[in-house]
Amino acid sequence: MTIISSRDFRSNQSKYLGLAARGESVILTSRTGSFKIVPISDDDSVMSKAEFLAKIESARNDIENGKGTVIKSNKDLKTLLDSL
Repeated sequence: MTIISSRDFRSNQSKYLGLAARGESVILTSRTGSFKIVPISDDDSVMSKAEFLAKIESARNDIENGKGTVIKSNKDLKTLLDSL
């Protein structure tokens, strides 16, 4: 694990981003707190507020058009989760 100050990070960003990209834990400390630097993976999702709201609206439309899944029991929930 590497612990660095915000000043050190500003001076050596490439070095510390490279360490994080290779899987090493990099902790940045500052007056406002401590932060772990980690790379974004394929499973992470970064989207704008507008994209997020559009996805919600699309999901609402799907539900209104009967495309949702109704869960009425634990068995229904287990079946759905097993299918994922």
